[in-house]
Amino acid sequence: MKVSYHGHSVVKIQSNGYTILIDPFITGNDLTDLEVKDLKPDYIIVTHGHDDHLGDTVDLAKKNNALVIANFELATYLGWQGVNTHGMHIGGAHEFEFGRVKLTQAFHGTGLVTENKEIIYCGMPAGVLITIEGKTIYHAGDTGLFSDMKLIGDRHPIDLAFLPIGDNFTMGPEDAAYAAELLSAKNVVPIHYNTFPRIKQDPYQFIKLLKSDVGKVLKPGEGIEL
Repeated sequence: MKVSYHGHSVVKIQSNGYTILIDPFITGNDLTDLEVKDLKPDYIIVTHGHDDHLGDTVDLAKKNNALVIANFELATYLGWQGVNTHGMHIGGAHEFEFGRVKLTQAFHGTGLVTENKEIIYCGMPAGVLITIEGKTIYHAGDTGLFSDMKLIGDRHPIDLAFLPIGDNFTMGPEDAAYAAELLSAKNVVPIHYNTFPRIKQDPYQFIKLLKSDVGKVLKPGEGIEL
């Protein structure tokens, strides 16, 4: 199984002939190495309803007949756009053809801002635990630090964790380093940084804050074999 990072919070998992995309913010993402026209996902997982995470989900899902996995409210909204969806909620898990998905809490905002100065509520933001081929990947989504990350790590031994470090909207490097300690993940990759001026960070400084040798900075397009 190959798990690769593609700028901002975009993660791609390739396993047993399946391609799973998480938070496919491609258009407008200057840090990504991907192009929408080249992507053929079988599944798309969206952690929450902000533009920089929902991204190109609708276009990609329609073109590839991909199943979109998201919280119930966001899944319902996307279903109204003609997308095939599977709604879930925090604490719930489901077995898909490629593996098991479980949503965790994430402390963040939600909603799409329209041109008419309206905000469309998109359900509770989430992190996601994905278990494939006996390995567990944790994508924290956008979140602040919370103590139950230790519970998540205790209940689900994590082989690879993607943690936001951008600060301002999510955890900063110091809190993310403490989160890595709580989770006890075998590998930790920083995400959600440097896309915009307000989340400018040095990911290598984050790696230095980790108490154990588990951190790895992935440049867009680089991956880890699990």
